[in-house]
Amino acid sequence: MDYENNKSEKLMKLIAKKDLLLILFIFVALSGCKKLYNFPDEKDYLSNNVNFSNKILEPIIGRNNLIGGFNGDNSTQPITFEIVNPRWGDGRVVTDIFQKVPTYVWTAPYTGLEKSLAEIEAKRKIESHQLFEMRPSGEFILWGSSTNQLVSPRPTDSTNFAQDTRFFDVKVKNSGGERLIRDFQIRPWRERPYEPSNDINLYSGLPAPDPKFPLDKTLRDYIRPFLTNVIGETSNQALVSNDDKKDVVVYIRPFSGGNGHSLRIKVLNKDLVEINPAFFNETVWDKMIHGFNFQKTDKYVQYDVAYPIPLVEIPTSYATGGSRARVNLSYSRGAFGGGRTVANFGIDFAIYKAGDWEIVFHFKTENPKFASE
Repeated sequence: MDYENNKSEKLMKLIAKKDLLLILFIFVALSGCKKLYNFPDEKDYLSNNVNFSNKILEPIIGRNNLIGGFNGDNSTQPITFEIVNPRWGDGRVVTDIFQKVPTYVWTAPYTGLEKSLAEIEAKRKIESHQLFEMRPSGEFILWGSSTNQLVSPRPTDSTNFAQDTRFFDVKVKNSGGERLIRDFQIRPWRERPYEPSNDINLYSGLPAPDPKFPLDKTLRDYIRPFLTNVIGETSNQALVSNDDKKDVVVYIRPFSGGNGHSLRIKVLNKDLVEINPAFFNETVWDKMIHGFNFQKTDKYVQYDVAYPIPLVEIPTSYATGGSRARVNLSYSRGAFGGGRTVANFGIDFAIYKAGDWEIVFHFKTENPKFASE
């Protein structure tokens, strides 16, 4: 029996060895044929269905706009992209969005844990970039270094004529071939240096009309804060801020006399007099803004900051959700029965343009009540 088993094992090994020799022979033969007959190398695959989900691009000038949507349909990577034939709708050549300007780019990850402006600035540098580019991923980017002066925004009268629209095509290419995807449009909105920006007319950049009375030129829209347990000093009623009633509004605006990278927060009463920040006794000032050299006066608080705010759109302790920072002013006062009532008001915001900015809360109709019950 052992003799028969040994014989079978030898036979199986012989067959396996012959199969291996046959495979090697076929491989060498095919390689030789490829060289002998000059067969072409195998090419990458480029689908006929490569496309983009959106061909009308509407970025906002003055901030980094990353716009995606490329569908490679299983085409072989890497794929290269090239913007070609940029033109206005009347045939003029488009050049403004391809100007090269100094642009901030990150060289190391921003985490929100940086301890100084110098530490933040060490993680980014200035490079020369076209204002509008395509990335290797197939995404479009309009850089934050763009301005209304460099890139003309859409017309102020809200018309959308072809002669005011930039068109371009995109060449998609790999070693398997190339495809030309035609007639993209880019229709940039004018700069809105901060958010929320409902107080700005999107087309003209002037103050936005009151949403309840859009034809009344004497009225305008305002940024509105969130309010919790904020009671009026005279009415003893909860203050509100909405389309119907604006007890409290917010201004985000430049101020003069800063150092070029300041953020100031202040509160005005109904007579436009600053309220001492000491009244906001529950506010955690040092955890609220990713800023440095904190200053607190009897009229405002101020930080040295790096712009934009937030610096990048990732969640950090200073930017919940990533896209907005938050000012949250809080105070407590004595309540009936010996407890305390905590009140809050504030705003989720972003500022895209470097400079000296202030966020101002204006109590328009009556002052907040700080006295205990």
